[in-house]
Amino acid sequence: MMKSTSPIPDPAVRAERAQTSFRQSPASAEEILIIEDDPDVALLLKTELGKHHYQVRVASDGLTGLAEAQRRPPALIILDLMLPVLNGWEVCRSLKLHPKTHAVSLMILTALTTEEDRVKGLELGADDYLTKPFSLKELMARMRALLRRGRLADEGPEQAAIQVGLLTIDSDRHEAKMAGRALKLTPIEFSLLKCLARHPGKVFTRDQLISLLWGEDRFVEEHNLDVHIHAVRQQLEPDAVRPSLLVTVRGVGYKFQAAGKGK
Repeated sequence: MMKSTSPIPDPAVRAERAQTSFRQSPASAEEILIIEDDPDVALLLKTELGKHHYQVRVASDGLTGLAEAQRRPPALIILDLMLPVLNGWEVCRSLKLHPKTHAVSLMILTALTTEEDRVKGLELGADDYLTKPFSLKELMARMRALLRRGRLADEGPEQAAIQVGLLTIDSDRHEAKMAGRALKLTPIEFSLLKCLARHPGKVFTRDQLISLLWGEDRFVEEHNLDVHIHAVRQQLEPDAVRPSLLVTVRGVGYKFQAAGKGK
């Protein structure tokens, strides 16, 4: 059962409202796409998000949800994994490979609770992973953190180009390149790299990075940070097993250093 006291309407109303529906109004910076086949969960989320004045679209299968995300990318996607037609793993993979949706913030919401599933979801590019049953209060806090990070990317100070050694970051274009090679980063990976590269040589503790990336209004397992650090290294480093750019400072945290600098 969900940790919510929100009333659930009778089955006829529930079935009608839970059908895949797409608004014709232009997408806003606060539009949410829910890809969820359980009508109770879809309706609960749509009702709660509506109370907070978000625009909401709902898709009841993976293929329709993927098509809608690519047709008009939202600010955030909430994705179930056990979906009909096309499962959530494939939807996640396709979203992160498509140029129109690779930078869209993505939260997985699923009944799959194992560590292996969580790691797989994050490695495929999800920015957050929340398991069912869930607290609406926690979901909203996590969602606001993802949306806030997306909005911060558009503010003035964050738009300046960064160049450290062979790494260049352009916030306006949401692009990062290493020696001219484009890096394929999720929004949270992009923010992580930008945070470290903006202050080369500065050591950030794990707690500092979690707070900067996810906000102080939610709890994040340190393993989530580890997964994203590993993913950035896979894109950035000549040898991700022996990183020389995104460096671990044992017992403290992480720092970024230009090529050729000593540890």
